[in-house]
Amino acid sequence: MSLPPNFGQAFDLSSLTKPKVDPSIPLPGIEVSVENLSSEILPLSLVRPVIVLMWSARSPESAEMVKLLGKLEGDYKQAFALARVDIETHPQVAQAFQTKNIPYAVAIIAEQMVPLFEQSYPEAQVKMVLDKVLTLASEQGVGQAPVEQLEAEEIEAMEALEAGDYTAAEAAYKKWLARKPSENLAKLGLAQTQLLMRTEGLDLNQVIDESTKNPSDISLQLKAADVEIVNGGVEAAFTRLLHAVRATAGDDRTKVKDHLLSLFALIDPNDPRLVAARKELASALF
Repeated sequence: MSLPPNFGQAFDLSSLTKPKVDPSIPLPGIEVSVENLSSEILPLSLVRPVIVLMWSARSPESAEMVKLLGKLEGDYKQAFALARVDIETHPQVAQAFQTKNIPYAVAIIAEQMVPLFEQSYPEAQVKMVLDKVLTLASEQGVGQAPVEQLEAEEIEAMEALEAGDYTAAEAAYKKWLARKPSENLAKLGLAQTQLLMRTEGLDLNQVIDESTKNPSDISLQLKAADVEIVNGGVEAAFTRLLHAVRATAGDDRTKVKDHLLSLFALIDPNDPRLVAARKELASALF
C-alpha cells in the first residue's frame, strides 16, 4: 500500500456541522498519521490485521464506531489492532484510504487494504465482519482464525442441560435474554429447553393414544405435538396442530396457533417441511 502522489482532502467537510464530539476525550486505537502509516501501521499488519476507521469529531456516529471497535478489540483479546484516522487532522491519510463517507472502515492485512463498510452498524454485524477479516488474515498467515466465544449464560445453560437440570438451564437462557433481548441463540435455547421441560417423563405412545381418543382436547393435542417433535416427528406434529387450527375458533385457535409458531421456531427456516407448514397455516387462518 502506498500513499498517492497528490494528497488532497478526500472528504467534503462541508457536509458536517460544527464539532459534536469533544476531540480532547481519549479514544481507543492508534492514531494514524502520514508519518506512522508506513513506519508503524503497515508493519503491524504483518503480525495481525489492522482495522482502520476514518472518523471526525463532527460525526458522533463515527466516534461511537471508534468506541465500539475499541471494545471489540478487547473482547477479541487483541486479535486485531484498532487504528483511527481523524479526517480533519490527517486529510492526506484519509485520501490515501480513498475515504468518501464516515465512519469508513478498512482492514490492512499483510500491507494490503481491504475495504469493509462505510456506515455505522450494530455490534453483532460488526463482529461478523471482524470474524471474516480474522479468517481471511489467518489464511494469509497473519494472526489466528477467530475462536468461537461462548457467553457465560450459554455455558451455564449447557452445563445445566448436561446435568439434566432443565429449570437451571431455563433460568440461564432467560438471564441471557434479559441482557441481550435479540440474541437468537438464547431464544432458540430457551424454546428447546422449555420443550424438554414439557415433555420430560412423557411416553410417546401413551400420549398419542390419549390424543387420538380425545381429538377435541386441545391440551392433549399440544402435548402430543410436543412429544412428536422431540421424537423427530416434525411433519406429524405440524399436521396435528394444523388440523387443530382448522377445527377450533376463538381463544382455542389462538392457543393452538401460538403453540405451533413456537414449534416452528425450533426448525431450520429452510426446512421444506416448515415452509409447507407455514403456507398451510396462513391458508387455515385466512
